[in-house]
Amino acid sequence: MTWYDQLNHIGPALTLFVAAAIVLGVDLLMPKRAPLALLAFIALTVGWLYTLVQVLNGTEGPALGGAVILDDFALYFSFLFITVTAVIVVVTAEGLSRIEQRGEFFALLLTATASMVILAQANDLIAIFVAIETTAIAQFVLAGLARDNRSAEAGLKYLLTGAIAAAVLLYGFAFLFGITGTTSLEGISAFVQEGSEETKLALIFAFVLIAAAVGFKMALAPFHAWVPDVYEGAPTPITSFLSVASKAAGFAIALRIFYGGLGGADTFISDNWAVLFGVFAAASMTFGNVAALLQTNVKRLLAYSSIAQAGNIAIGLAAVAAGSTLGPSAVLFFLGTYVATNLGAFVCVIIVSERIGTEQLDGYAGLFRRSPVVAGVLALCLLSLTGLPPTAGFLAKIYIFDGAVQAGEQWLVWLVVIAVLNTAVSAFYYLRWMRTMMLDEPPEESRFSATPQVQGLLALTVVGVLFFGLVPTPLIEAARRAAETLV
Repeated sequence: MTWYDQLNHIGPALTLFVAAAIVLGVDLLMPKRAPLALLAFIALTVGWLYTLVQVLNGTEGPALGGAVILDDFALYFSFLFITVTAVIVVVTAEGLSRIEQRGEFFALLLTATASMVILAQANDLIAIFVAIETTAIAQFVLAGLARDNRSAEAGLKYLLTGAIAAAVLLYGFAFLFGITGTTSLEGISAFVQEGSEETKLALIFAFVLIAAAVGFKMALAPFHAWVPDVYEGAPTPITSFLSVASKAAGFAIALRIFYGGLGGADTFISDNWAVLFGVFAAASMTFGNVAALLQTNVKRLLAYSSIAQAGNIAIGLAAVAAGSTLGPSAVLFFLGTYVATNLGAFVCVIIVSERIGTEQLDGYAGLFRRSPVVAGVLALCLLSLTGLPPTAGFLAKIYIFDGAVQAGEQWLVWLVVIAVLNTAVSAFYYLRWMRTMMLDEPPEESRFSATPQVQGLLALTVVGVLFFGLVPTPLIEAARRAAETLV
């Protein structure tokens, strides 16, 4: 493979890295006058089209000595990450109320996205660690980028907890390398397939450490403590990025390591990590939903909701290890629908925060009278998060629950029962939010609306939530093809 082919495999990520440097340079040369948001959006568009060309040309295979691999799984997440960031750039283009450093904001956003694209392609422990930490460092700075105490506290908490998670992950990788003698996921998979009982305890210790560190990225309980404070304190556009893109990156690498590297359901340790993720799922769903009931700040409510939704997705990870053929694709399908749903909800929160200046739940009283479009889109997204038809969230939960039941394990059936009960709990606070918007008296009658560009994004959100709820086949097929390339 020539050097050009090697670089072509990581072309979208390189495009975004170069664009981040250009944004910083232009901001330095043209402070307060540079069209930074436009530059960032153009770069993301180029990266998205580059990924599309890779799909159409059938570009795939390992590169950089096997450290990265381009396959349908990586391409699926590349589209997802770039789309999420493009939406956030459009939403924040009109004004960053709490962020003065616009150049740094867009450059760090592009850097984090590029690192996530590389992370989805990573096929080696060293590449995984470098990509994760490049992403994390950019996110640490983004969380504390606003010049106020809330943002500084969020950035510091995220940095300290993230540093601990990085140390745990590196320790787990070191154990895994020491046991298997290789950093390649393919080599690790071959070792585990041939594994003996003599190495079982050491392997279990390694994957517990890795699961804990990756659980931090996925916001799974009991590694969730950073989520509410960071989500509340960070600027809302950054909160939306962490809630959607960062969580998806965590599940991407969890699937790459545990399903690809540790051999899925065909190994002598699969039952162990199946139970581990089952416990994480039950704890996350229960704690997240119960804690969300008590919240009056919408960002904290969505933070605990995010923890609960991570628990739903982790059911798919447990089903993967238990031998479910639907498990991997169910996780990917859920992530695809979750991106559309949660991103739409956060776009509405950003609009309300900018126009009304409140993040409190009671500030949404009578929102339907003041901004029918924003209230309607937010209500649809809340219905999807609850898992009610005809939204995409309903089919996502059905798909992932079905994957768990088809695994044929009794304890997974009970895990689905816990998930259904938690869905009923989540309905209480989601529908309470909707009642506040629709029925309560507004504090004032002044009306407001989003800009035409943001209204276009809201329309796309509605189309995504309803289309994948009524016609899920295209996304299901894409998720299935992506999952098949992992093993």
